[in-house]
Amino acid sequence: MPNFLTRPITAMLMGGVMTLAGCGGFHRLSEQECMERAMYFESNRSSRDGMIAVGSVVMNRVQSPDFPNSVCDVVGQKNQFAKGILRRDMNTKSAPALREAARSVLRGERHPYIGNAQYFHAAWYKASYNNMHYVLTTGGNAFYEKRKASRVTNPVPLAALEGITR
Repeated sequence: MPNFLTRPITAMLMGGVMTLAGCGGFHRLSEQECMERAMYFESNRSSRDGMIAVGSVVMNRVQSPDFPNSVCDVVGQKNQFAKGILRRDMNTKSAPALREAARSVLRGERHPYIGNAQYFHAAWYKASYNNMHYVLTTGGNAFYEKRKASRVTNPVPLAALEGITR
């Protein structure tokens, strides 16, 4: 095909690739924004405690070789967090507390009871797996580590704990 005919096609393809890559008018989220979204959509936003716990799990995943190594990549992983977490609208009413909590986790704060937990589910959910060692229930979620079944010491979610502060 002559070069003058392929240029428009190449330009269209490059424009599409740049849009998908976060260029050309598409707003790419910062690590701070991704952390805020994880906290917003995954905790019930009723307590800083629950938001910090969610953020701690995100950071545990970022630091693990089993997960992506950026906050946005962890939060955007398919079937791991709330559907549409990186695209859905957020109510800005809780924005100041959310921003502060996300900033604090990104600067190194961790929930004192999360430890190495990389997973959580809604506190009301009763999982039937025998490899879940629960470490904390707060903010509407039960947080756990995956362990070999013979090493599980807390087979059911713990009673809710709220109000842990720095």
